[in-house]
Amino acid sequence: MEKAKKRKIDILVLSDIHLGTFGCHAKELLHYLKTIKPKTVILNGDIIDIWQFNKRYWPKSHMKVVKHLMAWMSKGVKIYYVTGNHDEMLRKFVGFKMGSFKIVNKVILDLDNNTKAWIFHGDVFDVTMQHSKWLAKLGAVGYDTLILINRVVNFVSEKIFRRGKLSLSKKIKNSVKSAVKFINNFEQTAADIAISNQYDFVVCGHIHQPEMREISNEHGKVMYLNSGDWIENLSALEYVEGEWSVYRFDEIDMLNMIVETPEEPELNNAELFDNLMEEFNLMKRV
Repeated sequence: MEKAKKRKIDILVLSDIHLGTFGCHAKELLHYLKTIKPKTVILNGDIIDIWQFNKRYWPKSHMKVVKHLMAWMSKGVKIYYVTGNHDEMLRKFVGFKMGSFKIVNKVILDLDNNTKAWIFHGDVFDVTMQHSKWLAKLGAVGYDTLILINRVVNFVSEKIFRRGKLSLSKKIKNSVKSAVKFINNFEQTAADIAISNQYDFVVCGHIHQPEMREISNEHGKVMYLNSGDWIENLSALEYVEGEWSVYRFDEIDMLNMIVETPEEPELNNAELFDNLMEEFNLMKRV
C-alpha cells in the first residue's frame, strides 16, 4: 500500500497534550503527526503532565509520541518547548538548547508580510486575572515577569495557605458561567497585551479551547489563536504559506487510523526507550 504524501506545514503549534495521564489521546496525536511534515514546531506547554505523572501509567502510545518528536529533532526540525504549568519544573532549564531543540518561556516569531507572532502557554493569567488587570499588564514589560509573579503566588498558596497551585481546572468545575467568563477574560487579556506590544498574532494554550478570531480594543487589534488540547478537542494550529488555521482530528482521521497498516513492528516500552536514546544521540550531533 502506497504511503500517503505528508502535508507540509511551516509552523505547527501543539499544546496541552498531557502525556502520562489517562485522558491523553496519544494514539490519535501520533496518527496526526505521521501525516504532516513541519519546518518549525512549537510545543506550547503541558506536553508531559508532570503534576499528574504516574510512572506506573506510561503506555507505548505515549512513548511513541515522544519518540516521533525526537525523530523530528534528529532531522533538524526546529522545536521550541514552551513551559506550561503542568510542566513548570522545566522553567529551571529555560535557555537550554540542544541541536534544533530549545526550552523557552515564550517565542516571538517573524512571519510573512512583516508580521510578528507572540507565543506562550498562558497559565500566568490564572493568577493575574484573579487579582487585577494592571498586574496582567506587566506583560508589556515582559512575560518572564509574569512567570516570576506566578511562581511566587503559587508558592504562597501552597506553602503558607495550603491551598495548592492556582489553576483553571478549579474554575471550570465551579460552573459553566464562570468558565465562559474566565475564557473571555483570558482571551481579552492576551489580546490587550499583544496589542500594547504591537504584535499581529497572539498564540496561547492552557484553556483547552481551540480558537482563531480577531480581538480589538481602543488601541488596535490582533489575531488571537489558541491551539486547544489533546484531551477533549484533539486540535492544533497550523501555519502554511502565510495563513493560520485550526486543525481538528475528525471522523475521517479516526477511520484512516483504524484501517491503516502498521509501518513498523510493535515494540515494548523498553525497546521504545532504546530507540529513543538512539534518536537522542543523533540529536546531539545535529
